[in-house]
Amino acid sequence: MVEGKIFGVVALKGGVGKTTVCANLGTALAIEFDKKVLIIDANFSTPHLGLHVGIVNPEHSLHKIIEDEYSVFEGIYEHALGFHIIPGMLAPEGLDYNKLKEKIEPLKEYYDYILVDSSPSLNQEMAATMSASDEVLVVSSPDYPTLSSTLHAIKIAKEQGTDIRGIILNKVRKKRFELNPKDISEASDVKVLASIPDEIKVQAALAKMIPIVSFSPTNEVSHIYKKLAADLIGEKYRRSLFGRKKKKKVKEEKDEKE
Repeated sequence: MVEGKIFGVVALKGGVGKTTVCANLGTALAIEFDKKVLIIDANFSTPHLGLHVGIVNPEHSLHKIIEDEYSVFEGIYEHALGFHIIPGMLAPEGLDYNKLKEKIEPLKEYYDYILVDSSPSLNQEMAATMSASDEVLVVSSPDYPTLSSTLHAIKIAKEQGTDIRGIILNKVRKKRFELNPKDISEASDVKVLASIPDEIKVQAALAKMIPIVSFSPTNEVSHIYKKLAADLIGEKYRRSLFGRKKKKKVKEEKDEKE
């Protein structure tokens, strides 16, 4: 049996859209590619992943799993979009973040892909996510301050011996003053996997607590997330004017007519 893979989604600067990336990649892998996916909120100090997918006040959360109040399996929620999630809540001081890997490692037997949303700070929380991950995805925006933070995050990951899959460039406006993917790749010596536009519908989706991949499946941002998901798992993505569910519905209607 082939074990699943854990991707840590990290950034060293808040506001770059790290949690949005985690939620949408998880959704794309589950909906578009029928993968068994678990997303985990390991941002213990500012946990927001649940809010991105409509879970406002969870009874079970990751820090209670780490404190051994219940098993990791009891903390998993099944989402209507097809993925599973372990949400987070504000954790108490003194939590042993080093237990994160111990708690989630056994889940690789049950999931194809696990995405872990980390803290946007250089602290024990981020270190725990990197340690627990097979590969790290670094989220950045195309400006010098964020690039500086991104380079530091990459350095820390390399020092820990964690494989860096690449950089996801988010909130791109295609302005001349922005850093381009080539500049960022050369400065970091890490491949830029995708450039995601700064699209207003992403905020509209967030207001509805639905990832844009599901909220607006034909939006350009959704296509980019699906293509990125395909690249991460070594599959092909065939772009369509229809979302996956819409294509299925069209086929069913056609079959009924025949």
